[in-house]
Amino acid sequence: MTRAISEERGAALLSVLLLVSVMAVIAATALDRLTVATRIAGSAATVDQGRAYSFAAEQIALRRVDDLVSRDPAKLTLAGDWLGRDFVLPLPGGQGSAKLTDANNCFNLNSLVTEAAPGKLSQRPAAVGQFAELMLLLGVGQGEAQGIAGAAADWIDSDSRDGPSGAEDGAYRTNDGNYLPGNRKMADVSELRAVRGMTPKIYARLKPWLCVLPVAEPVMLNANTLLPAQAPLIAMLLPGKLSLADARAVLAARPADGYGSSVRFWQSGPLARIDPPSGVDRQVGVTSRWLALRTQVTLGDGNLTANSLIDAWGGAPAAGSAPPAIVRRDWGESD
Repeated sequence: MTRAISEERGAALLSVLLLVSVMAVIAATALDRLTVATRIAGSAATVDQGRAYSFAAEQIALRRVDDLVSRDPAKLTLAGDWLGRDFVLPLPGGQGSAKLTDANNCFNLNSLVTEAAPGKLSQRPAAVGQFAELMLLLGVGQGEAQGIAGAAADWIDSDSRDGPSGAEDGAYRTNDGNYLPGNRKMADVSELRAVRGMTPKIYARLKPWLCVLPVAEPVMLNANTLLPAQAPLIAMLLPGKLSLADARAVLAARPADGYGSSVRFWQSGPLARIDPPSGVDRQVGVTSRWLALRTQVTLGDGNLTANSLIDAWGGAPAAGSAPPAIVRRDWGESD
């Protein structure tokens, strides 16, 4: 009888220990989930706060752009030291910076086509040639450059017919990804990686010179904000007629207050001996419609990057008629 009572006490103690162990596991799991939930909530709050600061930076930038445009709607220069400069944002509990760049001074991939009607995109041969020339100036082989330029134009245009050196549906059906061309304007430069002939090495070389604007219009550069290091963008407009050295010299000799007109630009230095083809002369102006804003916010261990595209004309046909507006915003680092 005594042994039976002892066995019952042992069983009861074992049950209690087992129950305590189960409760400890449940408590540890609940505490771990609570910790994770707290961290997620904290991260979400940090992201929300960072986005709020980025939105505030956009408003400050819009005011700054409005001041730049109002100063002289017909001309945008480097006066005011605004281009490519990191402006520090005083933030409580963190730090931030904002930088404005001229988004006109790049090769707009959507310029490879012209939009005669909404959604009706056809190739612009002159732009295809300029894109190929830019690649040549950046060290890409001639065959590769012509193939990529033609394939990029075919990627965007609306039809399914192979253009010169181009590639349409048939060239992509056999790929591992089994995808087809977009047949629409590009939304991001990274789409170029899917174009036939593009390699990671060539893409890395081209990316700093490319952009995607929401318009299918010829490239329009600003002679007053181009830097000498961006000479290939000028030389590509005149394939085989203008050397990089001459293009760099023209930009380096720019007047302190900028060129007053595109005519003055084409009459300066080595350009004076060149008669640009019709249309090309209008691809270099003295003002900019598109500006890019990059904001970076750091709060605690969190970092947030935003890339915004600003229409300095606010959708109007000319500068000064409407306030600047944000037309596109991307979060995070670009590929």
